[in-house]
Amino acid sequence: MSEPAGPPEEAVAVASAVAGTSTTLEVAAANPLRDPRDKRLPRVAGPCVMVLFGVTGDLAKRKLLPAIYDLGNRGLLPPGFSLVGFARRDWKDQDFAKLTHDAVKAHARTPFREEVWNQLREGIHFVPGEFSDDGAFDALAMALREIDELRGTGGNYAFYLSVPPKFFPVVVEQLRRTGLADAPDGSWRRVVIEKPFGHDLKSAHELNEITNSAFPESSIFRIDHYLGKETVQNIMALRFANNLYEPIWNRSFVDHVQITMAEDIGIGGRAGYYDGIGAARDVIQNHLLQLLALVAMEDPTSFDASALRREKEKVLKAVRLPADLSLNTSRGQYAAGWQGGQKVVGYLQEDGISTDSTTETYAAIKLEIANRRWAGVPFYLRTGKRLGRRVTEVAVVFQRAPHLPFSKDDTEILGQNALVVRVQPDEGITVRFGSKVPGTAMEVRDVSMDFAYGESFLESSPEAYERLLLDVMIGDPPLFPHQREVELSWQILDPIEEFWTTQGQPEPYPSGSWGPPASDAMMARDGRVWRRL
Repeated sequence: MSEPAGPPEEAVAVASAVAGTSTTLEVAAANPLRDPRDKRLPRVAGPCVMVLFGVTGDLAKRKLLPAIYDLGNRGLLPPGFSLVGFARRDWKDQDFAKLTHDAVKAHARTPFREEVWNQLREGIHFVPGEFSDDGAFDALAMALREIDELRGTGGNYAFYLSVPPKFFPVVVEQLRRTGLADAPDGSWRRVVIEKPFGHDLKSAHELNEITNSAFPESSIFRIDHYLGKETVQNIMALRFANNLYEPIWNRSFVDHVQITMAEDIGIGGRAGYYDGIGAARDVIQNHLLQLLALVAMEDPTSFDASALRREKEKVLKAVRLPADLSLNTSRGQYAAGWQGGQKVVGYLQEDGISTDSTTETYAAIKLEIANRRWAGVPFYLRTGKRLGRRVTEVAVVFQRAPHLPFSKDDTEILGQNALVVRVQPDEGITVRFGSKVPGTAMEVRDVSMDFAYGESFLESSPEAYERLLLDVMIGDPPLFPHQREVELSWQILDPIEEFWTTQGQPEPYPSGSWGPPASDAMMARDGRVWRRL
């Protein structure tokens, strides 16, 4: 049972103790859009312990540990917050503290402050052991009880499984066996699972059954870090807080939608994870289908978890695959080429990759949504590694004007109107429209109006993991996919993956290019082209 949130005055006291703030006015001043008399203050986590499995992994060092420090630096963690690491290392508390310190110094987004680090350091503990070691988990349970007594954390535990999916069952079973998954009255227990949420629909079902054997669905937080990005959340603000675009956000005005996640890097040292997974399972099943759902959903009655998830599920249920997957999907593998002025090897030459691997590093698919709003509007999703540059965007491309009272020469270089939400790296929104070129002739060409987060707001956007970790500790689930969303996404992707297994080797494309020729041909058959990024 989740404990009720404290009154605003308590939140101010906690924030003041950590960040040095002292009054309601000072807290409110951090947000220039907030009235100083407004009682809606920054959300602050209550007493709790974060138990992190997989502390030596890249995700923990680059994202999770720095995000925890940044939350403390922003005054959003309570003074008694504790962090417990669990790994098969013969470490003491000070060894884990050093790893955390080094990760924070290298990757934190906020300035390093000794007073914040010292307070965080007091709550850092480490428990060594294997996941299959009953004694190690018994020691973990004992350590958590001691932390409750010493730090006043109240039996509130969040277990973050930053480990490969094959270890989920044994860790969850250990948490169930030791009673750590059972929350006494007045406290809570939550488990956080990183993607991938299964390998296909069948394994997603099995993973859900394993997790539900120890935790109720309301205590399971499936992290898709894209949903924690400010620009992704801004899709909802753009649509539902304004009256500019919602009236034309439908099949009567929209020609098509392109959702792209392009990376300019290869697989690096992730061969063991990536090979056999591929681009579609790694990105389309979660990130891109979640973006599609946010773009296409109807307005929810509110932004609480149940209402938001209900509308996303309706969209995912309505997604339809094209009849001919050979003409409306594309997959590729990056070959050797030039990236950033350097010669790079192809996927099949990467360390740890078999020379006959059929894992795709590029995937593009065409989908349609069978409902009144979107009938006949194609949604094109693409992702790939070793592409021309790193960029993620959602482009809503509008239909051409039904009548142009200009000569053909006047509008020869005029494209289609588009609204583009840039998710990364330069977060913002661009609107493309036609405008007259200065001069005596009536020449019309494309121009853009641009909104950039960095230029419009004084405060920087928090990193996605900051937002999501805070939501876990507060118990706020709207940004976390429900199991039903996960299963619906696999129902969409599984038939495509099954078809691709019959198609042999993916089509090669040079590193530094924008993907295989078949992807461009897929768009050309519809009379469209991929956006130049």
